[in-house]
Amino acid sequence: QVQLVESGGGLVQAGGSLRLSCAASGRTFSIYAVGWFRQAPGKERAFVAAVNWGSSTTYYSESVKGRFTISKDNAKNTVYLQMNSLKPDDTAVYYCARKRGGGSDDARRYDYWGQGTQVTVSS
Repeated sequence: QVQLVESGGGLVQAGGSLRLSCAASGRTFSIYAVGWFRQAPGKERAFVAAVNWGSSTTYYSESVKGRFTISKDNAKNTVYLQMNSLKPDDTAVYYCARKRGGGSDDARRYDYWGQGTQVTVSS
């Protein structure tokens, strides 16, 4: 069993920054990837970024490339999402998730999900 807990969400003005954390307990990430997704009201869940735990290869959606950075701390079993230059369109509930193998932008390939953390960007 794997538990994922997100934290770090909040209210920020446009242009500001936030850092989200995804802490895992249970089985380690050693052969898995961790992804961040977001879901805005009335919209489908969308891929944001992912990292392969073993190789540290990263993946980003075009909408966040250059503004967001995904990273990990092996010792803490934690994945971070540093979000800079935030825009009102980034407002959503952000979820982290785990999948076997390498990173993917397909939410259906992820088997464990956190409860989500709200990010609100005001204009």
